[in-house]
Amino acid sequence: MAHAARFRASLRHLHGPARRFAAADQVVLIALVRNGAFYLDVFFEHYRRLGVSAFVFFDNGSTDGTLNRIRQEPDTAVLRSAMPWLEYENTFRAYAANRYGRDRWCLFADMDELFDFEGSSTAGLAGLTRYMASQNYTALQAQMLEMFPKGPLAAACGLSYAEAVDAFRYADISAVRAVDYGSKDTGLAYYLRQNRLPPGGAKMLYGGVRGKVFGENCCLSKHPLIFNGPGVQAAVHPHLSAGVRLADMDGLIRHYKFAGDSLARDMQTQAEARSEHGEDRLRYGALQARPDLSLWSDAALQDAGIETLQQRGFLRRTADYSAFLAGGSA
Repeated sequence: MAHAARFRASLRHLHGPARRFAAADQVVLIALVRNGAFYLDVFFEHYRRLGVSAFVFFDNGSTDGTLNRIRQEPDTAVLRSAMPWLEYENTFRAYAANRYGRDRWCLFADMDELFDFEGSSTAGLAGLTRYMASQNYTALQAQMLEMFPKGPLAAACGLSYAEAVDAFRYADISAVRAVDYGSKDTGLAYYLRQNRLPPGGAKMLYGGVRGKVFGENCCLSKHPLIFNGPGVQAAVHPHLSAGVRLADMDGLIRHYKFAGDSLARDMQTQAEARSEHGEDRLRYGALQARPDLSLWSDAALQDAGIETLQQRGFLRRTADYSAFLAGGSA
């Protein structure tokens, strides 16, 4: 109760509609942001191309040009709270989803994430959500693919986000570890066991190139797209919602963690205690010790698309959805 009271007292509506403004067939994008001006041009272009037309940002105290940039875009709303990110992250997302996305499809996206899926360039989000609704699915799982350049990470420090997205053409899935969806070994079983799986089940993925290089136990699996209807608990965890019926295929999140000055961001995150798992400390220590550190190796995949990642087992694929796309139903 005290947590909720502090949050309510801190909450401000800064821009755009005060309540739900997306039509019933539109997808509401929900993003937490703090000093995200670096990302916003690419972010808006990418997600509008997918079919998003309603953007809700929850700002945690931006001091750069973030708010001015958002205000230039139509169909945007901004909420703000200055409460600590680490303690209130789930509250921020869940509140935005319930205020603006109740009985709507909600797409959760971090500023350094670009969401993708089979049929994204043809059917778009409208086709994907039609398929999911036709099968009574209320959540899409996606796997996070860390993107990086061929050279040292430090060399990318001066690139714009658009330049970094162009330069970060490589990914490495050689050290990915799969865990049964409901296993206690996920560390998330309390939430995951509240969800219904499709025929064939699903896996949670961990590790990846950041585990390989920095020793991080990254969770790579997320529920970025949900229908926030009856029985669904939106954003109970930074990666998860509960009470959902999981779709029979995976989406993809291309993650650009190392775009821009990632070393400075990790140092700031540590100073502000915005992370509880110590991953920022591991990266910061490694990059300080080896300024020329690169994530590239002979195991790296160049320009890996959805089909390649399906073939390699990183993403689940279903013949039903492929047939839906091929049949023109999308």
